[in-house]
Parts: sequence; structure tokens; C-alpha cells
Amino acid sequence: MSRIAICGLLALALVGWGGSLGAQTPGGPAPAGPAASGGAVAPGGPSSGAAPSPPPGQSFWDILAASGLVGLVIGLLSIAAVALVIEHAMTLRRGVLMPPGLADDVRHLLAAGEVATARRRCQEQPSFLAFVLAAAMGEAEGGWAAVEKAAEDAAADQSARLFRKIEYLSVIGNIAPMLGLLGTVIGMVYAFREVADTQGAARAADLAEGIYLALVTTIEGLVVAIPALAAFAIFRNRVDQFVAEAAYVARHALAPLKRRRGAAPGKAPSAPPPVGGSL
Repeated sequence: MSRIAICGLLALALVGWGGSLGAQTPGGPAPAGPAASGGAVAPGGPSSGAAPSPPPGQSFWDILAASGLVGLVIGLLSIAAVALVIEHAMTLRRGVLMPPGLADDVRHLLAAGEVATARRRCQEQPSFLAFVLAAAMGEAEGGWAAVEKAAEDAAADQSARLFRKIEYLSVIGNIAPMLGLLGTVIGMVYAFREVADTQGAARAADLAEGIYLALVTTIEGLVVAIPALAAFAIFRNRVDQFVAEAAYVARHALAPLKRRRGAAPGKAPSAPPPVGGSL
């Protein structure tokens, strides 16, 4: 289900991104100049030397298109980053990882000695906490040490899965500026090639295309990388916090198993001392 959700979010992000591009069209109609049908303006009248209308500005899509293939790859990474942030914000929540009431229900069932019922209760709400509790209860016959070890192993496995899940944001945050640097190098190559082709007589306008490409790709890479790395740091701290909370809650819920095992006899009786033996 997580892959389906990510694909759906990718599509929604793509539609929203395309809509924002379409909304940022070039500037509106040029300001109206002096009336052309009224003939020449009499000397001494209002000044007819109005400033010429500025050339039509570039849209956001034009700027992205100028960055070429490198800019397209960075744009795809930005869509993936937005989809991942939305997906993590929906799934990395306390109510999802630790469903309310699950720990209390398991604790009451274990206190009543209904271990099988407690395991079925965990299967009804699959989550981080449920996986840890179910793994621990599976070792109930091995004593508290086995229960505690199983809970620690399950928590470590689930936390590693969560960290691998958010690691993609870190990958995007590191790749995006490198792609921007690649675009910068490509743009400078274009600019210096123009200088070489013209035997050093290239004008500033001839070099502008390559420099423009270099600057645009650099900005695109940084715009994608900075939010991606910030989101990765936020979700990493959130995972650390929830893993610690889940471990504490699981230990509290499994406490009846420890008390029950502690009440059982733990040692075999020692052999009686030999009769009539010397000290």
C-alpha cells in the first residue's frame, strides 16, 4: 500500500507542479501608450517620449526549459521529494506507529494470562508497536530474558526499516546540488566554447546563454537540496523519538510477563549435605 500511496502522491504533486507552471504566464498586456490616431502632438504639449514597453518576461517554464536535461532531472527529483515528504508526514506519526489503546489492551490481557489473545490483538492493528509486542510474546515460554531480547531485536529491525525509508530524502538532498554543479560546468563549457569559436571576440551576449544555464541549474539544485535535507533531519529526529517511546511503552505493556515469570520457581533445590562427613 505504501508504494501505491507514493505513486498517487507523485501524480498529485506532478499535477500541482504543472498547474503552478501554467499559472505563471508571461506578463500581461503592455501598457497603453499615447493614442496613435490623434496625429502628431503639438509642440509644447504633453511629452510624447513615453518609455518603450519592456520586452515580454520569461515564464517559470521558460526558465526551467533553459536548464536542459539536467534541469529536467532536478525537477523530477523535486517531485519525488515532495511526494516523500507528504508520505512521511502521513505515516511517521505517533498514532500510526503506536495505536492508542493497544498497549493497555495487551497489558490487561497478559495480566489475565491470555497471551494468545494478546497476540491476536496485535495482529488486528499492524504497526511498529504491534510488531515489537508480538515478537516479544512469541518468546513468552522462554522467560523474561528471551522476551526482552526478542523485543529489542524487533525494535531494532523496525527502526532500521524506518531509517531506510527516510534515507531517500538524504539521497535526493545530496544528488540535487551535484546535478546543479554538473549543469554549472556544462554552462561554463558552452560559454568558453563560444569564446574559442570566435577567436576571443565573443561579446557578452554570446556568453550569456552558457552563463545563464550555469546559474539556473545551480539554483535549481540548491532549491531542491535545502528543503530535502531539512525534511530528512526533521523526520530522523521524529523516528528517534518514536522508537524510544515505543520501546518504553512495549516494556511497560510486557511487564505482566516479567512478574509472572518472577513468581515461578527459578532455582532447583540444592543437594543435602553429606551425613556424617567431616568438615
